[in-house]
Amino acid sequence: MRQGRTAVLVSNGLIGLREGLEAALVVSILIAFLVKTDRRSALKFVWLGVGVAVVLSVAFGALVSFTAATMTFEQQEAFGGGMSLLAVAFVTAMIFWMRRTARTISTELRGRMDEALKVGPLAVTVLSFLAVGREGLETAVFFYASVQSAGGGTTQPLIGFLAGLAVAVGIAWLLYRGAIRFDLGKFFTWTGALLVFVAAGVLGYGIHDLQEAAFLPGLNTLAFDLSETIPEDSWFGALLKGIFNYSQRTSVLQAFAWVAYVAIVLPLFLIRPRVRATVAN
Repeated sequence: MRQGRTAVLVSNGLIGLREGLEAALVVSILIAFLVKTDRRSALKFVWLGVGVAVVLSVAFGALVSFTAATMTFEQQEAFGGGMSLLAVAFVTAMIFWMRRTARTISTELRGRMDEALKVGPLAVTVLSFLAVGREGLETAVFFYASVQSAGGGTTQPLIGFLAGLAVAVGIAWLLYRGAIRFDLGKFFTWTGALLVFVAAGVLGYGIHDLQEAAFLPGLNTLAFDLSETIPEDSWFGALLKGIFNYSQRTSVLQAFAWVAYVAIVLPLFLIRPRVRATVAN
């Protein structure tokens, strides 16, 4: 079972690392711009916006967990399934957005900060809040879905997630200080590809929840039943569950959703978008 716990740590650590690094990079870009342009007085408004965004994200996560705890079993399954689908939508949009903007995000953020400084402190606070808040809310939803799929009574998802966040903050700080340099484009490509498989597992789990809530049919129409061959409590089953949200009894609809998501999203993500040339008039 150690491999299963390790898999849960790794999959949730990847979520924390990916989401945390995006948010940390945004903050470091804003801070570096203010420091280099000798406008350090605005730093407190950046941290104010970041702090509000973090508090809101944590409060949102707590609200989601509390809401689910007060529901009946069927309501919990329907709510969990809906949150899983929302999490998949968020992470899919996130990986494509970062692929598209990875090379230009620094220029865009500096431009927005320059405009916000002209407006005033409130605009700087709002800019920082929006830049980090979006990542925070996405992370709260995706983390909740990941915890639900891992099952209750374990702290492994939280430990992995916090470890990923800590590594992300450390990497962002080292990049800010100039201590390390690496290709962020390749980093986000590799982590994005891995997150496609994690999201596919969350999607399959969400489908299962909605089937248990009787929102979707086919709960007992199985694509395979490997409960005797690869049970979830075996080391290999736990490993597959931790990484891919493997279910020993997988319905046809679950299997179809998993395969269809990976078959469509992964190639679209890995194909580099064409850069259109612009001709000045």
